[in-house]
Amino acid sequence: MNLLDSLGTSLKYNLHSHTQFCDGRAGMEDFVKEAVAQGFSHYGFSPHSPVPIESPCNMNSDDVPAYIAEYHRLANAYKDRITLFASMEIDYLGDEWGPSNPYFDTIPLDYRIGSVHFIPSDAGYIDVDGSYENFRIKMTRYFHNDIRYVVNTFYRQSARMLEAGGFDIIGHFDKIGHNAGHYRDGIEQEPWYRNQVHDLMDLIIEKGVIVEINTKAWNDHHRMFPGTEWIPYLLKHHVPIVVNSDAHYPHLINASRDTALRLLPSATA
Repeated sequence: MNLLDSLGTSLKYNLHSHTQFCDGRAGMEDFVKEAVAQGFSHYGFSPHSPVPIESPCNMNSDDVPAYIAEYHRLANAYKDRITLFASMEIDYLGDEWGPSNPYFDTIPLDYRIGSVHFIPSDAGYIDVDGSYENFRIKMTRYFHNDIRYVVNTFYRQSARMLEAGGFDIIGHFDKIGHNAGHYRDGIEQEPWYRNQVHDLMDLIIEKGVIVEINTKAWNDHHRMFPGTEWIPYLLKHHVPIVVNSDAHYPHLINASRDTALRLLPSATA
């Protein structure tokens, strides 16, 4: 499926959302009803994929058949009102697990989002997403307060995921900057940090994947992922872009998407 061709010129879509099958806060049908009420033409479900480690945010592999069955039920029930997609946000955990793993070829997904949430430590893979309060604790407990290691590893894992392939959209590719910026004020303006982002963007351009502008943090933190300062570089190099809200609640499916879309010459740039 050509994802961007499927969207056409529609502005009313969201391809990144989480429901009861992972850390979302409502059932899939609640999201569909809200999408229909708000006049969406396309809506994609993207539960956090199963992972071979303990994670309270990721779906269980045993629940995958139920997720796919519920997607098909809803796609049929609402076919005259909205186009639905089945996807997953697939975590990259190094060579042993990621979007290119053959396991995901066994699941009938319309597209795949590749994201980095976990990075390796002496204690195994640790989630560096989530709240800053938890991030600060993990910095001491697992990373010896070495923020440069955390940032460098995040971007190195992202680059390795791009090299391995197997996904259509790269999710929130500079999200580590949010917690890192709280941990050390100004870190995102330091030359070594900016070089990491530029190098990753150049690899994104080379690999031709779609970039999402993730609007989840705009209302609370006045930032998007990637940061708005990077968007002109992506557009200059004709990177395909979609705007997603990363919704975990039905009422947030369109949160700040209009703000992001105003940064673009068209919905998919």
